Amino acid sequence: MQIINANTVAQTLSFETLIPAIQSAFQQNFGMPQRQMYPLPGGSADKHDTFAVLPAWTNDVLGVKSFTHYPENPQKGLLTVAAQVLLFSRDTGAPLALVDGTSLTYWRTAAVSALAASYMAREDASSLLLFGTGELAPYMALAHASIRPIRTIYVHGRSKEKMRKVQQRILANRSDINVQICFDYEEVITGVDIVSCATGSPTPLFSSASLAAGTHIDLVGNHHPTCRECDSATVKMSHVIVDSRLNVLNEAGDILIPLEENCIEENHIKGELSELCSGKVKGRLNNSQTTLFKSVGTALADVASAYHVHQLLNSSSKSS
Repeated sequence: MQIINANTVAQTLSFETLIPAIQSAFQQNFGMPQRQMYPLPGGSADKHDTFAVLPAWTNDVLGVKSFTHYPENPQKGLLTVAAQVLLFSRDTGAPLALVDGTSLTYWRTAAVSALAASYMAREDASSLLLFGTGELAPYMALAHASIRPIRTIYVHGRSKEKMRKVQQRILANRSDINVQICFDYEEVITGVDIVSCATGSPTPLFSSASLAAGTHIDLVGNHHPTCRECDSATVKMSHVIVDSRLNVLNEAGDILIPLEENCIEENHIKGELSELCSGKVKGRLNNSQTTLFKSVGTALADVASAYHVHQLLNSSSKSS
């Protein structure tokens, strides 16, 4: 069985190949039971520690991702998420690879958001406001910039030092983009095309009144029923697509809270990622429409991404 560490994942992947690989997985037949999230003692009331198990399979591979989510780890100098993905052959059931899931999670989360944005954001989208300065933040910016002609990125967070680090990491990969530290998001949000949120904020980051017509909103930071990154009014006025109805309606406060408030009904969710990729639903009806993608993470994206790494490594080794 092949052991694939974080460095190898980083050296192997690119959004140019990963996004189409995930798209292909969501277009084909797959199995994906509801992911299991187990709250653990520890952490605060609204940011508790979690252990999760996510199984999925395609025509080519079986896989399971297991991860831990410890929100208070950064205060100890540790990463919030630790994960591994185990792959098995679909034909024989034999183990194929164990892939570092922590680094893979950053790549696949950003790639899934960018995949959704490739259907939902305006084709001429050229500016991005990024909420969040954690490990995931630069991946989100770079993924979106790989599918849309992004010329300007605004990075907003609570720490100037962290904003600067995210800025530098983006520029290290895309020096052609104007990346600006943004202390006051309200000065720019009315003029941006994409708003991407990758934070642990338990309360809305912005008001619906701040958004310009045609904005695409991307929410990946929270998967707790009582926490959300945007307000109910934003959800209500948006064309909403989710990565998985089952998982979102079980975990995501961004959608569950408006439902509880009777602000929306379940049919306000117009589709999920597999339906978007297969053409069963549209991501955007016109250029003035506000669109919103909510992602809590799917096992299929993890397994497809891990298998993509495994395939790239073995095809390159065979060719050499």
